[in-house]
Amino acid sequence: MKHFYLITNEGKDPDGIYTGKITAYLEAHGAHVTCGNNEAAEARKFLPARAECVLVLGGDGTLLRAARNMMDSDLPLLGINLGTLGYLAEVEIGSIEPALNRLLADDFTREERMMLEGRAYLDHSDGTGAGVEENYALNDIVISRCGSLQILTFHIYVNGQFLNSYSADGMIVATPTGSTGYNMSAGGPVVEPGARLLLLTPICPHTLNTRSIVLAAEDEIRIEIPKGRDGHPQTVEANYDGSHKILLQTGDSITIRKAQKTTGILKLNTESFLAVLHKKMSE
Repeated sequence: MKHFYLITNEGKDPDGIYTGKITAYLEAHGAHVTCGNNEAAEARKFLPARAECVLVLGGDGTLLRAARNMMDSDLPLLGINLGTLGYLAEVEIGSIEPALNRLLADDFTREERMMLEGRAYLDHSDGTGAGVEENYALNDIVISRCGSLQILTFHIYVNGQFLNSYSADGMIVATPTGSTGYNMSAGGPVVEPGARLLLLTPICPHTLNTRSIVLAAEDEIRIEIPKGRDGHPQTVEANYDGSHKILLQTGDSITIRKAQKTTGILKLNTESFLAVLHKKMSE
């Protein structure tokens, strides 16, 4: 590789020290580097036509945002971790130069990671008419409360068939990549990221026998927002990878399925997923 697009989380590299080091090192080895912005409206504004990959300097959150912003480019991403606990951003700050050398020598593999498409159907009871909002996520789509700490009620359908009503603090629909995120914290299973499946995990369910459900990648999940306890209306948030939010109210629903597009992730680490998981869980 000789042409790179570099996206930096400026909050984690405020003085541009690591951005400058990476740019200088690549350019000293005959490569071309263009620095960009990770905001949705500008993420591809400075993307050069010859770019071969996107280097994401920050943490897992920065990489997740870049995945959504760059999904139409078909460029693979490599995360360089400036955060604390990174599963996606595999290159640690002390190993930048060896990692860049492998990129320059085309010594890497590319993995295609499954993404989610979430389509929210909004009733707009204020009289503005029905609407549909669509967005994408690499890790998960989380439906959770906003405001007071009330218990939420959800009606869940899979492929049009009623599955169950849940009383919980929220619901998580995660990809295998996202299994080590909020899903894991909520007690959901950890899944090898190359798998093809969907995870449905309730957040703090108010029952003793509610567990995560593993579904086929081709399944379609519909979550309806009914009236809450005592017939009161509910307002919840649908959060895409923790960065894009849609408000849902009683009468609204969201349909979640596997997206047609995938995210390419460059892998330099030869360790198995289980070895990396063991290391991360021991930190």
